[in-house]
Amino acid sequence: MKKELLHKLQNLTILYAEDEEGIRKNIADSLRYYVKEVYEAGDGEEAYLLYEQKKPNIIFSDIHMPKMDGIEFVKKVREKDLETAVVMITAHTDKEYLLDAVELHMEKYFVKPINFEQLLGGLERCVLQLEQNKLVVLDVDNSYVYDFDNKKLNYKEKWVTLNKKEMLFFEALIKNQNRITYYGELQESVWVDDVMTDSALRSLVRNLRKKLPTDIIYNLSGVGYKFI
Repeated sequence: MKKELLHKLQNLTILYAEDEEGIRKNIADSLRYYVKEVYEAGDGEEAYLLYEQKKPNIIFSDIHMPKMDGIEFVKKVREKDLETAVVMITAHTDKEYLLDAVELHMEKYFVKPINFEQLLGGLERCVLQLEQNKLVVLDVDNSYVYDFDNKKLNYKEKWVTLNKKEMLFFEALIKNQNRITYYGELQESVWVDDVMTDSALRSLVRNLRKKLPTDIIYNLSGVGYKFI
């Protein structure tokens, strides 16, 4: 395994859901050599509770589990989270479930038994997907790419320098690309505990517009802002 990949894995956490304890312990122990933490669940309900509590970067889940199967578990996760990387594990007789599984934006699926090379390949695929999720291309103009991890904005291979409040404002609009970001949300996201005055907001937007190569910020008076 490449050193760069090993370094990236050291900061990640995995939730591993499998009802067969022997298999779960074996794979979980193998994963612990590479990642920061592995959380174990013996059924789908326990897996979802652990997901809610721990917010892992990666999920490895068996399909057949008691109380809630792996498909239902991952569906619940995907209702509000499209970023966590998912690997599904199936038995040979579970192939009919894969039509449901492909709709869950999974990175990989394995047929039991899993060998060591498959495990490492799955981890590498998850790391690549997690890195891709940190780069957001704007819907209104795909020449804009925002790097959430490094807090940088790129336009046609050139960096656009933003100060802290401009960056927070831009991130707030990115998170709500398909709707207006309301003034109250900007107060909470950008100014936090400080008071957001009308003049301060207008000044921030005016300066940000000067820095952006194209005019993509729209104001709905009395309501908020969005990308157009």
